[in-house]
Amino acid sequence: MENNNNYSASNIQILEGLEAVRKRPGMYIGSTGPRGLHHLVWEIVDNSIDEALAGYADHIEVEILPGEIISVTDNGRGMPVDLHPKTGRPAVETIFTVLHAGGKFDGSSYKVSGGLHGVGASVVNALSEWLEVTVHRNNKEYSQRYERGIVVSDLKEYGQSNHTGSQVRFKADPLIFTETTVYDYEVLRSRIQQLAFLNKGIRISIRDLRHKEPVENVYHYEGGIKEYVEFLNRGKKLINESIIYCENEKDNIQVEVAIQYNEEYNTTIYSFTNNIHTHEGGTHEEGFRMALTRCLKKYAEDNKLLKKDEEINNEDVREGLTAIVSIKHPNPQFEGQTKTKLGNTEVRAIVSQSFGESLDRYLLENPKEAKAIIDKCLLASRARVAARKAREATRRKSPLDGLMLNSKLADCRCKDPSKSEMYLVEGDSAGGSAKSGRDSEYQAILPLRGKVLNVQKVRLERALSNNEILSMIQAIGTGIGEEFDITKARYHKIVIMTDADVDGEHICILLLTFFYRFMPQLIEQGYIYVAKPPLYKAQTGKIVKYAYSDEELEGIKALYPDKKLDIQRYKGLGEMDPEQLWETTMDPAYRTLVQVHLEDAYIADQTFEMLMGEEVEPRKKFIQENAHYANNLDI
Repeated sequence: MENNNNYSASNIQILEGLEAVRKRPGMYIGSTGPRGLHHLVWEIVDNSIDEALAGYADHIEVEILPGEIISVTDNGRGMPVDLHPKTGRPAVETIFTVLHAGGKFDGSSYKVSGGLHGVGASVVNALSEWLEVTVHRNNKEYSQRYERGIVVSDLKEYGQSNHTGSQVRFKADPLIFTETTVYDYEVLRSRIQQLAFLNKGIRISIRDLRHKEPVENVYHYEGGIKEYVEFLNRGKKLINESIIYCENEKDNIQVEVAIQYNEEYNTTIYSFTNNIHTHEGGTHEEGFRMALTRCLKKYAEDNKLLKKDEEINNEDVREGLTAIVSIKHPNPQFEGQTKTKLGNTEVRAIVSQSFGESLDRYLLENPKEAKAIIDKCLLASRARVAARKAREATRRKSPLDGLMLNSKLADCRCKDPSKSEMYLVEGDSAGGSAKSGRDSEYQAILPLRGKVLNVQKVRLERALSNNEILSMIQAIGTGIGEEFDITKARYHKIVIMTDADVDGEHICILLLTFFYRFMPQLIEQGYIYVAKPPLYKAQTGKIVKYAYSDEELEGIKALYPDKKLDIQRYKGLGEMDPEQLWETTMDPAYRTLVQVHLEDAYIADQTFEMLMGEEVEPRKKFIQENAHYANNLDI
């Protein structure tokens, strides 16, 4: 064992300047994977948005240039270029090279802002192979370049300029982002559109110049979040045609809420603080929910719309609801640097009062639509009562409860959820191979027969009538709906294992739809995985290789150019014997598992709605646009 008695002052490292960012990038941007890569863009875009919120900019351009270079341009005031009194260097240089340097601390330059820690621009600079900033200010053009956070040229003046604004160009450092430095246009485009919705009147464009045919989208919404709600509800049958809208300001806190009901059963509530999507909600969302339940319940009671023994609760008023809650706060307090939950206690009452007054007024002025909304809530209430009864069957006190469970689940011996895995396997044939080939110490197998119910358009009680869904809920052990408790999960790895064909992909999507609709916490906590079985088995003599794509198969062929390869195309898991299934798809040492992330609930919701919803046209358009990517179809 190494002797650590020499631990002294010399062992204490002091990371100065941006060195700390490069040493621990995940602390500042969450990860060095695709999510962190795209976060760099948002840090720079958010600065331009802040300039727009302050009233100095109305147009922002985002470009993806060849070589995965990002360019963000705005027509704001331009970053200050005069010497900073503390650093003795140009202010723009200080912004990009000093942590916790920004114009957003005292509230004099920016009334509201997404970035309050002064780390955004400097972090992007630190994690970029190079970064160039160009400033148009004082009728002049200025420019400076940095490499991996270090100044490589002083701020230079390049002559006259007839406009104002700032442009930031940067290339993410491949030494930091080792997984990928390639930007996903759809991820960027979706967020850009969202920012345009949240900031009415601002024009934001995004352009992809990496390919022969450039792609461009321009977004400009004078209606703001009202248009956002309309966008989310497009193609759906509406309960109230006119959007219920609230806009108010109190104690320098701006409140904006827009809601509309549709005939579906999903709830879509997106909350934002200074344009930051607060995925975990917070006090602004709590205030909104309080007001929504209070006002609708009071209106129903005052107008005698409830029968004897009927009541509506906070769950009932959210069914079929699409809502955007957006606040602008001069000093928001988030829980952590990730900014996923708002903590300001004063916001709860302000949002509740502001939205409550607007909703009360709407209900009084629109009695027909008010009654339609209450009727929707009452249908949800009756369904909730029915679901409660059906849910009783999903409670599982031990692995032996329930006849269905006994007959289908092959449980594991391990009782530690963090070490236990459950495979959801397509069909009894594959289920049999999986049971025989698994490590029964920690791997459980649940075979699923046929295609699982598409739950995108059904209420909970209907879903609970499906045997396959009921089996999954029983086996997982968390309960469902209002009784869901993630601490009771019996497995921390729930692996979807389906055939590598079209039907298998369909079943996988159906299962993901179920988890997204009724158990999203499992996805959020990283419990859901998709197994990737091989497509091919290639054998020559005693040498056996497995290929998971056509490219891998070609690579195997290249390894043995002079040998005759016996190639088998797997159409289903049932074609594999237990040993093959274990070594290719279930053995932790060799298997390929893809963890399912809920990076952005907005994108996920739209994707599920498009793929699994009732509207045919969006799905048809998607198929037409992406058909050329399809191969190995079993037709």
